[in-house]
Amino acid sequence: MIHNRPTLPVRTPPSRFGRLVVVALLAALGGTASVSGLEESGHDEAETMAKSSEDPYLWLEEIDGEKSMAWVEAQNAATAERLEKTPLFTELLAQAKAALGNTSRIPSFTLRGDYLYELWKDEGHPRGLYRRMRVSDLESENPTWQTVLDLDALGAAEGRTLVFKGMNCLEPENRHCLVSLSPGGGDAVEIREFDLHTREFVVGGFELPKAKTSVDWIDEDHLFVGTDFGPGSMTDSGYPRIARRWTRGTPIAEATILHEGRQESVSVRAGHYAGDDDTPSLDLLTEGLTFWTRAYYQIEGDQLHRLDIPESASLHAVWKGSLLIEPKDDWTLGDRTFKRGSLVLAQPNVLRSDLEPELRTGDLEVVFEPSEGVVLEGVAAVDQGILLTLLDQVQGRLRLYQPHEGGGFSAHELPFPDHGSLSVTTVDEESGDAFVLFETFVSPRALYHVSAADKSVKKVRQQDPSFDGSQMEVNQYWTTSADGTRVPYFVVAKKGLPRNGKNPTHIFSYGGFRNALTPSYSGSYEQLYGAYGEMWLERGGVFVLANIRGGGEFGPDWHKAALRENRERSFEDFEAIARDLGARKITSAEHLGIEGRSNGGLLVTATFTRHPELYGAVICGVPLADMKRYHKLLAGASWMAEFGDPDVASDWEFMKRYSPYQNLAAEKDYPAVFFYTSTRDDRVHPGHARKMAARMIELGYEVWYYENTEGGHGGSTTNDQLAYRIALAYTHLWQQLK
Repeated sequence: MIHNRPTLPVRTPPSRFGRLVVVALLAALGGTASVSGLEESGHDEAETMAKSSEDPYLWLEEIDGEKSMAWVEAQNAATAERLEKTPLFTELLAQAKAALGNTSRIPSFTLRGDYLYELWKDEGHPRGLYRRMRVSDLESENPTWQTVLDLDALGAAEGRTLVFKGMNCLEPENRHCLVSLSPGGGDAVEIREFDLHTREFVVGGFELPKAKTSVDWIDEDHLFVGTDFGPGSMTDSGYPRIARRWTRGTPIAEATILHEGRQESVSVRAGHYAGDDDTPSLDLLTEGLTFWTRAYYQIEGDQLHRLDIPESASLHAVWKGSLLIEPKDDWTLGDRTFKRGSLVLAQPNVLRSDLEPELRTGDLEVVFEPSEGVVLEGVAAVDQGILLTLLDQVQGRLRLYQPHEGGGFSAHELPFPDHGSLSVTTVDEESGDAFVLFETFVSPRALYHVSAADKSVKKVRQQDPSFDGSQMEVNQYWTTSADGTRVPYFVVAKKGLPRNGKNPTHIFSYGGFRNALTPSYSGSYEQLYGAYGEMWLERGGVFVLANIRGGGEFGPDWHKAALRENRERSFEDFEAIARDLGARKITSAEHLGIEGRSNGGLLVTATFTRHPELYGAVICGVPLADMKRYHKLLAGASWMAEFGDPDVASDWEFMKRYSPYQNLAAEKDYPAVFFYTSTRDDRVHPGHARKMAARMIELGYEVWYYENTEGGHGGSTTNDQLAYRIALAYTHLWQQLK
């Protein structure tokens, strides 16, 4: 999926468990809300007429248009007719539903005070219960859960579908909360104030209509807010351009304007970071100038002060009143140079360019520096130190960095198994204890408690397996891409796999936006990679995870290597892996299926149009495909720093070489493709998938298409919707590859 890196550190509102600060390198980005009408899709009537002659399927960009929706319904019916009626589909659907309904599954948790919160979905609550249990019950076999918000009951009462998108509570009391609710599951949300003590919405409280809103508490009566304030208040990318300070009980139009960003910027956002007895609170504002560059400001009263932070750097967290900054390029400040990919602790005054030199006091310290194959992935700040999740040759590590009295930090490696991925789900800021999720390709997700006091790690809960992982083996291989770069990939298969070139094999990859793909157990189907346990591996299939350039697996340089004019390097990496699988006789082209979604959808459509001879089947989800028009559709304008601007002749010169929609041609031996998307995807326009499928059908190729009418960029909002789509996709793969 396509994401935006956060413009400020991401937090959940804790109480005695403190504030959770995690790296959210992949915080969601999207465009304006999904609505009908060509003009709402990013172009006006004059442009429509001018472009229709060169793009006969432009009408499919009309999201809810009568003609386009009739096409969608016809394609959905044809796909159902072909795939649903097979015994294989029925079996796979039952397996997918069973895995998604696993009552032992471990969702992501949030800690607030004495309670642990989660969003739980089951057959009786398809859109979810937001519920809580006491932390003291965590290791109980039968914890007592208390419903906080029933999404299905709320939707029924209001006569519409509502999807829970998060809750932001004012610390430390955690009573005043802001609930984000999405009609239909897109990125645009409604904001409503919620009383966590009474578990009811606050009558006359803070409330905002549907928009791509950013909001944060300052205190009980004040918010930082960026939203759709009317014409001209949103950027070209469909995000807030203006940040305001809003006082309870006053009209939003009267809220104090703090900053107005450029129209061509991506977004503007302000955030509040509470202090304590030793450190003052800190208010920060970020303007996303492009997808990968930002201007950082400190807010004091109604004044903004620019911070001397490189525009390409990431601000991960606030720790004891100081900023934790990761430069993406080597950063020279004064007589010191900080290595790209490191983590630097900086006091704000050091970075205040508006202060006289004698007032720019404070320290800059290096917390972490990358080494060969070991790069920074996530940051969580606690009183006792800084927890870093790292990638070591694409495998997860966790370290606690603690300050020395005389300066500097010492690193303590926390003991976790090898060959897996981990994430800090929440922390107790006072004690430094943390809860960490860990999983591998063949062992299900487990929740661990980490003690900062004695550096111990204890497993407290594990999800039941959905397949027998002891039958499987995992290997990491390396191959050489077209330009000589070595590229790794994982292979998961039954032990004793015959090397006969005939094994049905499924490659998943992404290759963009610094998104690192790591080992994941997909028995829960919650991960990006799709379901490969009972539905694929135990049937004799092989799963491959390809760590191609454009992602974040090896730090900033790995991503930069496939930016803009170098985008084709990610395709070349992927193609090299496909060829290497054949050379190792793991599979061959007729038995090789590929999958990607969002930017990964661009990857698989580009590579099957470049080299159709390499593949036997394709799954393409919520894709980018028309790179000539992507920047005019929904959030597309925000991604030009990643891909380029097709309206600039020199950029289109390199983009047109791979743009899938423009490169489709007759009389090619394209593999059969299963496309899926969502009508309510307000991030990547469904027109990409629609037009790509329609053009292929016109040219006589085998195409199967499924468009869910809700679900946003994830493509689904309920377990049943997800199970149905997974069953369709894997039925398609087995039919094509066996």
